[in-house]
Amino acid sequence: MVIYPLLWVVMSALKSDSEVIREPLSLIPDKLHFDNFLRAWTAGHLGSFFLNTLLVLLGSVTLTMLLGSMAAYALARYEFRGNRLIYYMFLSGLTLPIYLAAVPLFKGVYNTGVSLPLLGPNKHLMLILVYVAWSLSFTIFFMHSFFRTLPDTIAEAAQVDGASHTRTFFSVMLPMAKPGLISIGIFNVLGQWNQWYLPTLLMQSVSGEPKHQVIAQGLIELSVNQGYKSDWSGLFAGVTMAMLPVLIVYIVFQRQVQSGLTAGVGK
Repeated sequence: MVIYPLLWVVMSALKSDSEVIREPLSLIPDKLHFDNFLRAWTAGHLGSFFLNTLLVLLGSVTLTMLLGSMAAYALARYEFRGNRLIYYMFLSGLTLPIYLAAVPLFKGVYNTGVSLPLLGPNKHLMLILVYVAWSLSFTIFFMHSFFRTLPDTIAEAAQVDGASHTRTFFSVMLPMAKPGLISIGIFNVLGQWNQWYLPTLLMQSVSGEPKHQVIAQGLIELSVNQGYKSDWSGLFAGVTMAMLPVLIVYIVFQRQVQSGLTAGVGK
């Protein structure tokens, strides 16, 4: 049930357009058409979409992991007035669908762009900050539970040796939370790579050119173009190229994801 659809997409990307229409459910093409990938990459502008997506993910995932782990550590390891209130405020973000914030988010981005051009619509920096805000709730929720399982004696020993709170966090506690960081990092990469709604809301195409758009928008554009030309093999090639990176990442880090999800329970 899982493998067949994946193979079907990949093998359809190696067919000709006539084969895709004539034998849509067949897995073995008469001839392998690798030129479909080149056509989707160049004519479909997937190269620009990939570059934009990697640029946004590099900034958003890095900031999400850094800010989320710092906030989760402070909320999990230190007792102060308002601790639980702040934690539950972050958790409330998990209950609100992003669609409810579409209008105020767009207006806020537009108004910000009037005074700060780098933070306006069609700017990668603004999309990075929105991704960070969108991902922080789940990141803090996940890492908060993980940091609470770490032993207090190690942090206390580091402080006895003269380490500051910052040094204790970055040099001692954060490396111990590596399984949890890898797990939540994979979730953030998958979620932000597949994100379509926020880029569509904030990264509109300018002059018909995909200068700012990301990979999810690129696939939608390829799909829409099928109304004017029958390049079905190019569409499947684009879907395959968009699917394989995240699939490879998950396969490579599958053990770390599983260990991270069960580490808190085991301890």
